[in-house]
Amino acid sequence: MCASPVIRPAAPVDAMAAGRRLTVGNVVIGVLALLWLFVTATPFLFMIFTSLKDAPEYMSSESWAMPKHWAFENYGMLLTNATFYRYLFNSVLVVIVSVTVIVIVGSMAAYAFARIEFRFAKPLFAFVVAALIVPVHVTLVPIYLMTKHMGLYDTAAALMGPYIAFALPVSIFILTEFMRQIPKELEEAAQLDGCGPFKIFWTIFFPLSGPGLATVAIFNGIMMWNEFIFAYVLTSTPQHRTLPLAIWDFQGQYASNVPMTLCVVALTSFPLVIAYAFGQERIIKGMMAGSVKG
Repeated sequence: MCASPVIRPAAPVDAMAAGRRLTVGNVVIGVLALLWLFVTATPFLFMIFTSLKDAPEYMSSESWAMPKHWAFENYGMLLTNATFYRYLFNSVLVVIVSVTVIVIVGSMAAYAFARIEFRFAKPLFAFVVAALIVPVHVTLVPIYLMTKHMGLYDTAAALMGPYIAFALPVSIFILTEFMRQIPKELEEAAQLDGCGPFKIFWTIFFPLSGPGLATVAIFNGIMMWNEFIFAYVLTSTPQHRTLPLAIWDFQGQYASNVPMTLCVVALTSFPLVIAYAFGQERIIKGMMAGSVKG
């Protein structure tokens, strides 16, 4: 005779209790996330509201008071300023060219370290990783002197060179760990079809490294967009200066007009907010790539 099945009523009870605990945990996490959103969004809201006040209202009202008169003309004055567009163009040019070079050169170097066996591969990769511990501002004076001697001072190239050099070590490190996780079977199949290393890189590894490339591009783009020290030292005229220096110059030009200065800050911040809003998932995936093996 078949034995009758054993009924254990405790399992559903445990499952229900676990569900309740999970629900309570989700609520706590949600509340904490809302509190953190409030903390992080407060400075941004203060910037927007203050930029929409005129100078007399800002001086006479409380700092956190809503604008009584929405001074959209502050943005109108800024958007009709030709100098601001020059700063914007310089930032876009420097970021696009620098990020493009970093993505191409960094991915090629990462592919070599990840999949090509050659002499001194490990020491060279260790040298690249060791470059991450060098404080970039220690090189400010040597780079300034080198830029002056090369005749590149006060040009866009004066910024692109240091930006690319400082971003390559971390970019190569991220992309190398990412490419090591791509299955070797894809590479072996391409080799059987007669593909060389260069074609394998462009047709297989480069497309499949999309999340890592997006991480490198967005991360470095944000850093370059906000960089101030090197842009301040290596450029001297509005024709070649970038947006962070626009904030500096407009602060001097409108010394008593804080709302106008915050207009510049707001317009400078909007591209970064939009870029991160659309690219945050790729950034997280790229940064987590290679952290778990198996």
